[in-house]
Amino acid sequence: MLDVDGKPAASSNDVKFSSDFEPLTPEVFELIQRVHHRLIQETDLQSMARLEPDRARHAVETAVRTIISELAPGLYGDERERAVNGVLDEAIGLGPLEPLVGDASISEVMVNAPEEVYFERDGVIYLSALRFRDRDHILRIVDRIISPLGRRLDEASPYVDARLPDGSRVNVIIPPLVPKSPTLTIRKFRPDMYTMENLLSNNTLTQGLADFLRTCVRLRLNTIISGGTGTGKTTLLNALSAYIPGTERIITIEDPNELKLQQRHVIAMEARPPNIEGRNEVTQRDLFRNSLRMRPDRIIVGEVRGGEAFDMLQAMNTGHEGSLTTVHANSARDALSRIENMVLMAGLDLPVRAIREQMASALHLVVQVARFSDGQRRVTLISEITGMEAEIVTMQDLFRFEQTGVGDDGRIRGSLEATGIRPTFSDRLGLGAFAGGRWG
Repeated sequence: MLDVDGKPAASSNDVKFSSDFEPLTPEVFELIQRVHHRLIQETDLQSMARLEPDRARHAVETAVRTIISELAPGLYGDERERAVNGVLDEAIGLGPLEPLVGDASISEVMVNAPEEVYFERDGVIYLSALRFRDRDHILRIVDRIISPLGRRLDEASPYVDARLPDGSRVNVIIPPLVPKSPTLTIRKFRPDMYTMENLLSNNTLTQGLADFLRTCVRLRLNTIISGGTGTGKTTLLNALSAYIPGTERIITIEDPNELKLQQRHVIAMEARPPNIEGRNEVTQRDLFRNSLRMRPDRIIVGEVRGGEAFDMLQAMNTGHEGSLTTVHANSARDALSRIENMVLMAGLDLPVRAIREQMASALHLVVQVARFSDGQRRVTLISEITGMEAEIVTMQDLFRFEQTGVGDDGRIRGSLEATGIRPTFSDRLGLGAFAGGRWG
């Protein structure tokens, strides 16, 4: 890892500074640069990179320790080990980002500039003491990420989406689109995806709502999970997918792959961007059309973004029920508007009323999730789509989060309660009488 002596000053009282990663002394910081420069001159790092990860790291570490013994024979103990690890991170890792990417408690890493490295933990963003030397240092680490994937980043292609070997999602954008500095964002992949039990323990939803959603999934109701960026849509989608019977054939469509389903019979498909010549792109819509020929029992779209929304509605209306997907929207009503606009993006000359009729007949539930100011992610609304009235798709709220205040610790207080309205499909679900805040 690479960082500097001292803590970067926060520009606002709202910025939380983290001292989790102790800065190196200036002497060790300088030593890391010298050792890394000599390592590049004296070893073939590219050949080592082709070895198995453990063998490659061992080979590089042996060379690093030899060089440090020559350049700093008086360096011992923890400082020596920190220097060794710092050079290893620079040579075969992600440089200053390696400690952040390796910390399982961190969910997102954000590099705004060489001296501005932020991370998110438990829904709260912190400013880190870690930093890059300069812009070129950032670009060198970015190149290490995207080169094995055949992606490029230059004036002709000033932004790129990529993925780390563990599945973490990476986005990079460079000047002049961001004049200040190349900007890097890493959405970390969880090897142990949240289960419904995890969401219950985090108060994302209640046991009554979990039971209700389990029944809806098993009875093949088409469900949209709606929310803003970073609200936990994919996490909730993954948790709900665990309720799909293991006897069904599931096809997932994503860009990029993030879901980690627990069933065995799963076909995961991933969209492909155009190559350097701008050709051979495969969109989510292309994959959705192909999936219909693959005998799916369920189709899960990680996030509906464009013209595939039309094909999704068509499939839902022609026997492929039980679909799950997410959409970026700030309310349940906005989610329907977003899907309507996406259908229009498909380039079909359909009247708005026809699109809304498709939605009213295809969709059953919208699950709204939000991230509150305290960092907590919660389900805030479950709304049922009930039909059409004139030109409007009608909806009714089944569950709603009611905020009651803010505690002394800054935590949002409130509860998710059933509204008492029975869904129109209650007979199909076998729900009994409503009592005590839930259905019997």
